[in-house]
Amino acid sequence: MNYLPNILFVILLVLGIGYFSKNVQKLIRNIKLGHDVNVSDNKSQRWKNMAMIALGQSKMVRRPIAGFLHIVVYVGFIIINIEVLEIIIDGIFGTHRIGLSILPEVIYGFLIGSFEVLAVLVFIAVIIFWIRRNIIKLARFWKSEMTSWPKNDGNFILYFEMVLMTLFLVMNATDTHFQSINTGNIISQYIAPWFSGLSESALHTVERTAWWFHIIGILVFLNYLYFSKHLHILLAFPNTFYGKLTPKGQFNNLEAVTKEVKMMMDPNVDPFAAPAEGTENEMPAKFGASDVHDLNWVQLLNAYTCTECGRCTSECPANQTGKKLSPRKIMMDTRDRLEEVGKNIDANKGTFKEDGKQLLDNYITREELWACTSCNACVEACPVSIDPLSIIMDMRRYLVMEQSAAPTELNNMMTNIENNGAPWPFNQMDRLNWKND
Repeated sequence: MNYLPNILFVILLVLGIGYFSKNVQKLIRNIKLGHDVNVSDNKSQRWKNMAMIALGQSKMVRRPIAGFLHIVVYVGFIIINIEVLEIIIDGIFGTHRIGLSILPEVIYGFLIGSFEVLAVLVFIAVIIFWIRRNIIKLARFWKSEMTSWPKNDGNFILYFEMVLMTLFLVMNATDTHFQSINTGNIISQYIAPWFSGLSESALHTVERTAWWFHIIGILVFLNYLYFSKHLHILLAFPNTFYGKLTPKGQFNNLEAVTKEVKMMMDPNVDPFAAPAEGTENEMPAKFGASDVHDLNWVQLLNAYTCTECGRCTSECPANQTGKKLSPRKIMMDTRDRLEEVGKNIDANKGTFKEDGKQLLDNYITREELWACTSCNACVEACPVSIDPLSIIMDMRRYLVMEQSAAPTELNNMMTNIENNGAPWPFNQMDRLNWKND
């Protein structure tokens, strides 16, 4: 017996899964560069959110056409790849359609038949997605931040899916043994006549070629995910689990500022005593965020989970009025900077070497940050619970609290609040004069 194909398959499998595992470790390390945040509360609600939003696609179907097509691709692609288990067993042990010897013929035929129908539905849905992107050219896919790579990445994944579905159907259509049992070949029986002029050995060659390219394509697709927006296929589940549970209009207070205010109001505290290092009253090194290190790990997970679908940007009132702010770009910039930091750490043997860059100014401009109305439309629109607003607000905090770099209008308002107890330029004695008019 020739064991060479089995050996080659195992080597291919180990290399593919090994490289994927290496990238997953790098991904986890990069996310952990963010500071810690407690998201262990209300686990029952978190599990429910993950089931409804990530698994159930509840927010996708708010746009019915795209939502339905996405569900077809999502469900079809996941279910069809259950057959990868059979391919792996066949590849390792040199068997052929091991499922036929384990399962009753009727059940096996039902499974493969379902896979074939789903493969066709996925293929049709992918073509429609391609038309929406490249022929109809929906505006949200052609915003300024959708440069060559983000734009091409979406098409590459569509081509991947077309090829994989085609290979699956061709593999079944040219498998003479599978066709002879005439169960499960719901679609492939109509493709098989296309190859009727080939000899038995030629059919076997085509079937084996499709089989090999199918598994190679799946391994390539698996490792492509790390470099693609389609990483959300994996990260949507933890991202929705750790998503924000508090009302969208509720902003968090900086704990250090809260403690300082309480100390100022406590008559027993020495106002001139510096907080001791290492104590709970120790002041943070920085207020707000100017780089990815200053964000928390959930925000960095958000950045990697971004699907670049543009729903957030299409709902953003600032973007609709022509301002430069695009919530999608905020997430893409955060991810790009995080990747840059990760490569810096790799190049410097596990430590970050200051590169003179930061997320603020080098990636995200101040004009973008101050264009935000904090309306939460982007957060509500996101199909996988990403929160661009939290990053915007943390960077604004840095500008205000660290650099005193708020816009003039905001500085005037804060001065009025400090002096007059209200945003308007009237002293407290004159605040009720309006009623005399």
